[in-house]
Amino acid sequence: MDAAQPARELTPSALRYPVPANRHREELVIDRSRFLCTIERVGSVNDAQAFVKSMQQEFANATHNCWAYVVGAPGSTSHIGLSDDGEPHGTAGRPMLTVLLHSGLGDIAAVVTRWYGGVKLGTGGLVRAYGGAVQQALATVPTVQRVDTIALQVCVEYGVITPVQQLLAALDVKVTLEQYSASVQYDVEVARDQELTLRTQLADITRGQAIVRTAT
Repeated sequence: MDAAQPARELTPSALRYPVPANRHREELVIDRSRFLCTIERVGSVNDAQAFVKSMQQEFANATHNCWAYVVGAPGSTSHIGLSDDGEPHGTAGRPMLTVLLHSGLGDIAAVVTRWYGGVKLGTGGLVRAYGGAVQQALATVPTVQRVDTIALQVCVEYGVITPVQQLLAALDVKVTLEQYSASVQYDVEVARDQELTLRTQLADITRGQAIVRTAT
């Protein structure tokens, strides 16, 4: 079964959430079958599909390369996909996707590569094996915080440079460019969930004189 299924969006913040830090692998052996789970961070459906293709190429000799992905915030079902890759319907991709959706991580894809060991596991055994392989990999995967940012241009007078710089540092705003002419311009990147705070506090510091534009 192969599917990419749009559906409803759940509630976790789409602005700041944990994601895999890098590619991560764990192996599980059940009744002589090897299950190798590879976890990857994916920022789009195209990224997820490219990752799956690369795993299929890397492990072309495997019996199955089953996969699932969640693009977006943890628990989001807006952009998901799954495949049993020849295993009985519902025994691989679905349990893998269920584990990913409950992992607390976003922008995540998993491919479980199986080398058949000669012992049939049955449908229940396959569900436990594929879901368990993903759970085992998730237990040790390193994570980082994914933060949605927006680029702004901030123009202020020279007399408020010090408090403005202190504010930018306090809000962990990244300054990408500083220009000094008749006034001071900062090109910055700020977390979207901090944008309103930045605008409000800049207005307070400069008594409404700060000019804040969305960068184009």
